[in-house]
Amino acid sequence: MRNEDIRDLQYTLHTHGLSSLASSESHIHRQLQSILQLLDMDYLPTEWDPCTYDFGMREIAQKSKILFGEKKDAVIPHIMVTFDSSFAKNYILIKELLQNGMNVARINCAHDDEEIWLMMIHNLERACEHTGLKCKIYMDLAGPKIRTSLLRKGNKKGKVKIKEGELVWLADEAKGFDDDDIVISPNEKGIIPMLKKGERVYIDDGMIKGVIETVKKGAVALRIIRISSAKSLIKAEKGINFPDSEISIAPLTDFDKECLPFISKHADVVGYSFVRNPSDLANLQDALKNLSTQPPHIVLKIETPESVRNLPDLLIQGMQQEAFGVMIARGDLAVEIGFERMGEIQDEILWICEAAHVPVVWATQVLETLNKTGVATRSEITDAAHAGMAECVMINKGDHTVKVIAALHDILHRIGGHHIKKRFTFRPLSIAERFINERSETNDVQ
Repeated sequence: MRNEDIRDLQYTLHTHGLSSLASSESHIHRQLQSILQLLDMDYLPTEWDPCTYDFGMREIAQKSKILFGEKKDAVIPHIMVTFDSSFAKNYILIKELLQNGMNVARINCAHDDEEIWLMMIHNLERACEHTGLKCKIYMDLAGPKIRTSLLRKGNKKGKVKIKEGELVWLADEAKGFDDDDIVISPNEKGIIPMLKKGERVYIDDGMIKGVIETVKKGAVALRIIRISSAKSLIKAEKGINFPDSEISIAPLTDFDKECLPFISKHADVVGYSFVRNPSDLANLQDALKNLSTQPPHIVLKIETPESVRNLPDLLIQGMQQEAFGVMIARGDLAVEIGFERMGEIQDEILWICEAAHVPVVWATQVLETLNKTGVATRSEITDAAHAGMAECVMINKGDHTVKVIAALHDILHRIGGHHIKKRFTFRPLSIAERFINERSETNDVQ
């Protein structure tokens, strides 16, 4: 249905006092049947689609419970809190977070090691035992580390000054460059040959933008065209994004595979970074099945244009399991697709996932200024209200996490009574259009 523009139909239905099909993603066929019945079409009892509104809501609620556990407040999504190294020795904070509404503890395997992770988990288990509260453990696979490494100028200090219009190089090794050349390695072998002239490159969460100007064997020249940071520096260990490039590297790295036995033993849910297509998901599903008869459930992190484009196929692959989830990883995704498209795409993902009865995690920068400084910005409050459309909200690490949870409860309680009144008009979803068109082309070829 979302491959079509039905806005005129919605208007006509609404003016006749019928359902305008808004918010019907989870039960669309049954909703159409109900409208047609009102227009004098008769259905036999066996012809009614059993997927009603109540059925769809129960499916999402049940799968959310499997992934994120119990929650006391129906209005508030599940709350996921990111742990950092300090949590290994901060039992009091973990206990306080539990008592204030944390449902899921997130451990990022890109940081620390198994010893630290185990200390975090033991503190959490102790806090759960003492409070009588339950909390799921979510562990993020690190995935490929596409981050800056300075090979020549700035190598010793870990940073180098740049200016707009300057030429810098991307290469896997320093050989062939002078000491005064700015040479950056993306820290993942095989990326450089995949890059083409004219493609954009973003560094440090999009703060630095460049365009590939020259392609040579083993290196590409990048013209810096925008620096949004007050300090015009490229630092080591900052993220690099290639939104226009076809980067085909395995999302399940050797380090991830080494982590899987620990994750299978201790985690309830595993987050899959940089997943792009169904075969990526199938590889992780198989790896987990080989490690455990009851492997952790999977949450797909949608953070690349490919994962957005392939979302319907990813959902179909994931739906082979009892429950799985989708995370809108807005940090990398915003850089990859463009900040101006973020509002549109995050809503498309929410709608498509609701059609599949798949719970969604709303992640990255939720009340981030409040978490870091103790005071929220006005736009953060609006964003936090929008987060109530998801089944789970992820909070990053910060010094004011307890205050963030309290603010979320307050904001979402205030907005919760208004969601049912909000109507959406349905223009075609680009995700649906691409999916239908690609399938049609495949069928024509066959």
